[in-house]
Amino acid sequence: MKKREYMIKKPGPGGEASLKLRPIRTRKIYEEIVNQIKELIGEGNLKPGDRLPSERELAERLHVSRASVREALSALAAMGVITIRPGEGTFVQAVKNGAIVEPLAIALLLDRQATLDLLEAREILETETAALAARRACPEEIERLEELIKEMETELEEGRLGEETDVRFHLAIAEAARNNVLCRLMYTVSDTIRQVLRSSRQRLYQTPGNAEKLYTQHKAIYQAIASRDVRGARRAMAEHLKFVARELKKE
Repeated sequence: MKKREYMIKKPGPGGEASLKLRPIRTRKIYEEIVNQIKELIGEGNLKPGDRLPSERELAERLHVSRASVREALSALAAMGVITIRPGEGTFVQAVKNGAIVEPLAIALLLDRQATLDLLEAREILETETAALAARRACPEEIERLEELIKEMETELEEGRLGEETDVRFHLAIAEAARNNVLCRLMYTVSDTIRQVLRSSRQRLYQTPGNAEKLYTQHKAIYQAIASRDVRGARRAMAEHLKFVARELKKE
Protein backbone atom coordinates (compact mmCIF):
# COMPACT_ATOMS: atom_id res chain seq x y z
CA MET A 1 0.00 0.00 0.00
CA LYS A 2 1.36 3.39 -0.93
CA LYS A 3 2.35 5.63 1.97
CA ARG A 4 0.34 8.80 2.46
CA GLU A 5 2.33 11.98 2.16
CA TYR A 6 1.60 15.36 3.73
CA MET A 7 2.53 18.62 2.10
CA ILE A 8 3.96 21.49 4.12
CA LYS A 9 4.99 24.88 2.87
CA LYS A 10 8.65 25.84 3.05
CA PRO A 11 9.12 29.42 4.20
CA GLY A 12 11.90 31.31 2.51
CA PRO A 13 12.85 34.33 0.48
CA GLY A 14 12.40 32.54 -2.82
CA GLY A 15 8.66 31.95 -2.38
CA GLU A 16 6.84 28.98 -0.94
CA ALA A 17 7.46 25.43 -2.12
CA SER A 18 5.84 22.17 -0.97
CA LEU A 19 7.82 19.64 1.01
CA LYS A 20 6.64 16.05 1.26
CA LEU A 21 6.74 14.49 4.72
CA ARG A 22 5.45 10.99 5.48
CA PRO A 23 3.81 9.96 8.77
CA ILE A 24 6.32 8.06 10.91
CA ARG A 25 5.72 4.33 11.33
CA THR A 26 8.98 3.03 12.75
CA ARG A 27 10.20 2.25 16.25
CA LYS A 28 13.26 4.43 15.77
CA ILE A 29 11.28 7.60 15.23
CA TYR A 30 14.13 10.08 15.47
CA GLU A 31 16.11 8.22 12.77
CA GLU A 32 13.20 8.42 10.33
CA ILE A 33 12.81 12.15 10.97
CA VAL A 34 16.55 12.64 10.45
CA ASN A 35 16.43 10.63 7.22
CA GLN A 36 13.46 12.56 5.83
CA ILE A 37 15.09 15.93 6.49
CA LYS A 38 18.33 14.72 4.92
CA GLU A 39 16.42 13.41 1.89
CA LEU A 40 14.78 16.81 1.40
CA ILE A 41 18.21 18.44 1.52
CA GLY A 42 19.72 15.84 -0.80
CA GLU A 43 16.92 16.32 -3.33
CA GLY A 44 17.39 20.07 -3.28
CA ASN A 45 13.99 20.82 -1.71
CA LEU A 46 15.82 22.34 1.26
CA LYS A 47 18.94 24.39 0.66
CA PRO A 48 21.53 26.02 2.94
CA GLY A 49 19.91 29.04 4.55
CA ASP A 50 16.34 27.71 4.32
CA ARG A 51 14.31 27.76 7.53
CA LEU A 52 12.61 24.54 8.64
CA PRO A 53 8.99 24.47 9.80
CA SER A 54 8.46 24.91 13.51
CA GLU A 55 8.89 22.03 15.94
CA ARG A 56 5.13 21.96 16.53
CA GLU A 57 4.29 21.87 12.82
CA LEU A 58 6.80 19.10 12.14
CA ALA A 59 5.32 17.03 14.97
CA GLU A 60 1.78 17.49 13.64
CA ARG A 61 2.64 16.66 10.05
CA LEU A 62 4.78 13.65 10.93
CA HIS A 63 2.28 12.34 13.53
CA VAL A 64 4.96 12.11 16.22
CA SER A 65 5.63 13.79 19.55
CA ARG A 66 7.46 17.10 19.80
CA ALA A 67 10.04 15.27 21.96
CA SER A 68 10.88 13.00 18.99
CA VAL A 69 11.21 16.01 16.70
CA ARG A 70 13.41 17.76 19.25
CA GLU A 71 15.64 14.67 19.51
CA ALA A 72 16.02 14.48 15.74
CA LEU A 73 16.81 18.18 15.44
CA SER A 74 19.46 17.85 18.15
CA ALA A 75 21.07 15.01 16.21
CA LEU A 76 20.97 17.00 12.96
CA ALA A 77 22.51 20.00 14.72
CA ALA A 78 25.31 17.80 16.09
CA MET A 79 25.96 16.52 12.57
CA GLY A 80 26.26 20.07 11.28
CA VAL A 81 23.24 19.65 8.97
CA ILE A 82 21.18 22.38 10.64
CA THR A 83 21.76 25.26 13.01
CA ILE A 84 19.26 26.23 15.72
CA ARG A 85 19.02 29.96 16.42
CA PRO A 86 16.97 30.76 19.53
CA GLY A 87 14.21 33.20 18.73
CA GLU A 88 14.76 32.88 14.97
CA GLY A 89 14.22 29.26 14.01
CA THR A 90 16.05 26.25 12.62
CA PHE A 91 18.06 26.67 9.43
CA VAL A 92 19.79 24.34 6.98
CA GLN A 93 23.54 24.78 6.72
CA ALA A 94 26.19 23.28 4.46
CA VAL A 95 26.99 19.72 5.53
CA LYS A 96 30.60 19.03 6.48
CA ASN A 97 32.48 15.91 7.59
CA GLY A 98 29.24 13.94 7.33
CA ALA A 99 30.72 10.49 6.83
CA ILE A 100 32.48 10.57 10.20
CA VAL A 101 30.30 12.84 12.27
CA GLU A 102 26.78 11.53 11.54
CA PRO A 103 26.89 8.01 13.03
CA LEU A 104 29.00 9.26 15.92
CA ALA A 105 26.65 12.13 16.68
CA ILE A 106 23.56 9.93 16.78
CA ALA A 107 25.22 7.36 19.03
CA LEU A 108 26.58 9.92 21.46
CA LEU A 109 23.31 11.78 21.78
CA LEU A 110 21.30 8.67 22.57
CA ASP A 111 23.66 6.24 24.31
CA ARG A 112 25.36 6.97 27.64
CA GLN A 113 27.95 4.22 27.05
CA ALA A 114 28.89 5.87 23.77
CA THR A 115 29.62 9.07 25.69
CA LEU A 116 32.01 7.14 27.94
CA ASP A 117 33.58 5.56 24.86
CA LEU A 118 34.16 9.06 23.47
CA LEU A 119 35.97 10.07 26.66
CA GLU A 120 38.14 6.96 26.42
CA ALA A 121 38.95 7.73 22.78
CA ARG A 122 39.71 11.35 23.70
CA GLU A 123 42.09 10.16 26.43
CA ILE A 124 44.00 8.09 23.89
CA LEU A 125 44.11 10.97 21.40
CA GLU A 126 44.44 14.05 23.59
CA THR A 127 47.04 12.90 26.12
CA GLU A 128 49.64 12.67 23.37
CA THR A 129 48.27 15.80 21.72
CA ALA A 130 48.90 17.69 24.98
CA ALA A 131 52.41 16.23 25.15
CA LEU A 132 53.15 17.41 21.62
CA ALA A 133 51.76 20.86 22.45
CA ALA A 134 54.15 21.07 25.40
CA ARG A 135 57.04 20.45 22.97
CA ARG A 136 55.89 22.54 20.02
CA ALA A 137 53.59 25.38 21.11
CA CYS A 138 54.78 28.84 20.09
CA PRO A 139 54.45 31.83 22.46
CA GLU A 140 51.28 33.04 20.71
CA GLU A 141 49.62 29.63 21.15
CA ILE A 142 50.52 29.52 24.84
CA GLU A 143 49.13 33.03 25.22
CA ARG A 144 45.89 31.84 23.59
CA LEU A 145 45.59 29.00 26.10
CA GLU A 146 46.14 31.48 28.92
CA GLU A 147 43.32 33.68 27.58
CA LEU A 148 40.98 30.70 27.51
CA ILE A 149 41.87 29.78 31.09
CA LYS A 150 40.99 33.33 32.14
CA GLU A 151 37.65 32.97 30.33
CA MET A 152 37.02 29.74 32.23
CA GLU A 153 37.74 31.51 35.50
CA THR A 154 35.23 34.25 34.66
CA GLU A 155 32.60 31.69 33.69
CA LEU A 156 33.19 29.81 36.94
CA GLU A 157 32.70 32.99 38.97
CA GLU A 158 29.50 33.78 37.06
CA GLY A 159 28.13 30.23 37.38
CA ARG A 160 28.06 29.51 33.64
CA LEU A 161 28.62 26.07 32.10
CA GLY A 162 31.37 27.25 29.76
CA GLU A 163 31.20 24.28 27.40
CA GLU A 164 32.10 26.45 24.39
CA THR A 165 35.30 27.71 26.06
CA ASP A 166 36.11 24.13 27.03
CA VAL A 167 35.91 23.00 23.40
CA ARG A 168 38.01 25.95 22.20
CA PHE A 169 40.64 25.14 24.83
CA HIS A 170 41.01 21.55 23.62
CA LEU A 171 41.03 22.64 19.97
CA ALA A 172 43.74 25.22 20.76
CA ILE A 173 45.87 22.43 22.24
CA ALA A 174 45.37 20.39 19.05
CA GLU A 175 46.54 23.36 16.97
CA ALA A 176 49.56 23.86 19.24
CA ALA A 177 50.56 20.21 18.71
CA ARG A 178 51.43 21.12 15.10
CA ASN A 179 50.14 17.83 13.69
CA ASN A 180 47.66 18.33 10.86
CA VAL A 181 46.07 14.88 11.20
CA LEU A 182 45.47 15.24 14.94
CA CYS A 183 44.13 18.75 14.42
CA ARG A 184 41.75 17.64 11.66
CA LEU A 185 40.50 14.75 13.79
CA MET A 186 39.71 17.11 16.66
CA TYR A 187 37.91 19.59 14.41
CA THR A 188 36.00 16.78 12.70
CA VAL A 189 34.37 15.71 15.97
CA SER A 190 34.34 19.15 17.62
CA ASP A 191 30.61 19.72 17.02
CA THR A 192 29.83 16.34 18.54
CA ILE A 193 32.13 17.00 21.51
CA ARG A 194 30.39 20.35 21.99
CA GLN A 195 26.98 18.63 22.24
CA VAL A 196 28.29 16.03 24.67
CA LEU A 197 30.05 18.63 26.82
CA ARG A 198 26.85 20.62 27.22
CA SER A 199 24.99 17.56 28.47
CA SER A 200 27.80 16.14 30.62
CA ARG A 201 28.64 19.48 32.27
CA GLN A 202 25.03 19.93 33.32
CA ARG A 203 25.20 16.58 35.10
CA LEU A 204 28.69 17.13 36.52
CA TYR A 205 27.78 20.54 37.94
CA GLN A 206 25.03 18.96 40.04
CA THR A 207 27.79 17.70 42.37
CA PRO A 208 29.15 20.52 44.57
CA GLY A 209 32.81 21.28 43.90
CA ASN A 210 32.98 19.70 40.44
CA ALA A 211 32.97 23.03 38.62
CA GLU A 212 36.02 24.14 40.60
CA LYS A 213 37.74 20.80 39.96
CA LEU A 214 37.21 21.06 36.20
CA TYR A 215 38.68 24.56 36.17
CA THR A 216 41.69 23.45 38.23
CA GLN A 217 42.29 20.50 35.89
CA HIS A 218 42.26 22.71 32.80
CA LYS A 219 44.60 25.17 34.47
CA ALA A 220 47.01 22.32 35.30
CA ILE A 221 47.00 21.27 31.63
CA TYR A 222 47.76 24.82 30.56
CA GLN A 223 50.54 25.27 33.12
CA ALA A 224 52.24 22.05 32.04
CA ILE A 225 52.16 23.07 28.38
CA ALA A 226 53.38 26.59 29.19
CA SER A 227 56.24 25.09 31.23
CA ARG A 228 57.23 22.72 28.40
CA ASP A 229 56.53 19.82 30.79
CA VAL A 230 55.76 17.02 28.33
CA ARG A 231 55.08 14.33 30.94
CA GLY A 232 53.11 16.74 33.07
CA ALA A 233 50.89 17.78 30.16
CA ARG A 234 50.23 14.15 29.27
CA ARG A 235 49.42 13.31 32.90
CA ALA A 236 47.22 16.37 33.49
CA MET A 237 45.12 15.66 30.39
CA ALA A 238 44.70 12.00 31.32
CA GLU A 239 43.67 12.88 34.87
CA HIS A 240 41.11 15.39 33.61
CA LEU A 241 39.40 13.02 31.17
CA LYS A 242 39.49 10.11 33.64
CA PHE A 243 37.86 12.33 36.27
CA VAL A 244 35.00 13.22 33.91
CA ALA A 245 34.47 9.55 33.01
CA ARG A 246 34.43 8.51 36.70
CA GLU A 247 31.87 11.16 37.59
CA LEU A 248 29.58 10.21 34.70
CA LYS A 249 29.83 6.51 35.58
CA LYS A 250 28.50 7.29 39.07
CA GLU A 251 25.15 8.02 37.49
